[in-house]
Amino acid sequence: MSTQIASKSQEFIDLEDKHGAHNYHPLPVVLEKGDGVYVWDVEGKRYYDFLSAYSAVNQGHCHPAIVGAMNKQAQTLTLTSRAFHNDKLGVYEKYITDYFKFDKVLPMNTGAEAVETAIKIARKWAYEKKGVAETEAKIIVCENNFHGRTTTIISFSNDEGARKNFGPYTPGFVKVPYDDAEALEEALKGDNIAGLLVEPIQGEAGVYTPSDDFMKICRELCSKYNALFIADEIQTGIARTGALLAVCGKCSCQGHCERQETYSRPDVLILGKALSGGAYPVSAVLADDEIMNVIKPGQHGSTFGGNPVAAAVAMAALDVVKDENLAQNARELGSYFREKMNDYIQNSDLVTLVRGRGLLNAIVINDSEESDTAWNICLKLRDNGLLAKPTHGNIIRFAPPLVMNKEQLDECIEIIIRTLEEF
Repeated sequence: MSTQIASKSQEFIDLEDKHGAHNYHPLPVVLEKGDGVYVWDVEGKRYYDFLSAYSAVNQGHCHPAIVGAMNKQAQTLTLTSRAFHNDKLGVYEKYITDYFKFDKVLPMNTGAEAVETAIKIARKWAYEKKGVAETEAKIIVCENNFHGRTTTIISFSNDEGARKNFGPYTPGFVKVPYDDAEALEEALKGDNIAGLLVEPIQGEAGVYTPSDDFMKICRELCSKYNALFIADEIQTGIARTGALLAVCGKCSCQGHCERQETYSRPDVLILGKALSGGAYPVSAVLADDEIMNVIKPGQHGSTFGGNPVAAAVAMAALDVVKDENLAQNARELGSYFREKMNDYIQNSDLVTLVRGRGLLNAIVINDSEESDTAWNICLKLRDNGLLAKPTHGNIIRFAPPLVMNKEQLDECIEIIIRTLEEF
């Protein structure tokens, strides 16, 4: 990279450094354009995007159907608040509840907002339906979880970087080891349990993938102890793992089958990220009437939640997932990716493991979490035309847009293996 090119990127990086809060540590690349599986930097260099904005861009960058729906609605009506009805919200609510087969949806904007919403619903359900004494409800969470960074959510996080000096913390949470059925059942026996909040795959923890039957066990235990099974599918949902929802496990039913052994249907489903294809902040909490009807007018809401643009964008984004068979593509390409990476690992001392489901995968680098090896590998991947990011120090997450084809994936695998061999 020439001095002139480097200085152009550095100018934008310096602006962020000077005028923005230092709450992120981005890879040093400055992007200005995206299309499908590709992004371009300010110097015009093209990269494969292997992060997809943490799985928000499942449908690919700037998908014309999604952008078209957004532009059309933005030129017609953008926001009414919920003080008035609009002609898009009800249509969207019927569409998404039919799509995921729940009675009702509570529309929000960001993933963290949706998690907070689910927590409030679970607590209110516990008080009004289960008979828990007010202020005594507890929600079970898993160690090494990531559900956002609001004050309540960091209160049950293991990440000291997210927690330290942000207390006092919100009570009412019980933590158990992830993928530990015995510990979960013991916790569910406790007093005043409202529900279990769980990720089907722990993305920020390094794409930690549980046992194939763990979601089924979560469903069965929550039913046994009359607790809500709350699935956070913000990162894993919308076809990312090879099924419409990750609670489907390895099922190919697109999330629409009712077989208990394959679809561990949650009581509360939390969606975000790819619900808009990365074009607009859209999140949602879905549940059936018995649960959702505890929310009455004035008790919860958002000025922008369910606005006309969000409604139009989300419907277009979900249409793309269905029309372009993205779950099937993720399932097939993900299996192929892990097969090729496992072939490489057989003769590698650098990479010890590849894990994941669908096109949500990670490789574990043979170094400590405190090392900078994974970061340096990502810098070299960038130089070689592919963008990825470490998580937990020695783990690199790979999550390309689901519109990727096999020829493109082969090129990406070649870039990844060639880069790893340089180390």
